[in-house]
Amino acid sequence: MDLTGIGKRIRAQRERLGMTREEFAEKLDITPKFCSDIELGVKGMSVNTLCNISNVLLLSTDYILFGTETDSVENTISVLLRECPPSKLDNLENIIKAYLSAINS
Repeated sequence: MDLTGIGKRIRAQRERLGMTREEFAEKLDITPKFCSDIELGVKGMSVNTLCNISNVLLLSTDYILFGTETDSVENTISVLLRECPPSKLDNLENIIKAYLSAINS
């Protein structure tokens, strides 16, 4: 098992979501040091911790373990959408449409 690759994928998603290591560790109910060890590939994790990481980061366990790019982008976007205040969703939709229109021109 490639612990370094697993750690890199976990850290990249955590950072994409704007979560500090301390916040992430708290959500997982682990120490920041253990979180660091996982991200650096120094230590592995239990199945329970893997499932918790999957839930917190909205990544599939397959992606975390093997790097298969199934739905990590969609999950990141879903998280960002959930953080958007409901009163601003129309604005966000217009921004996305304008962006897609500009890059497809």
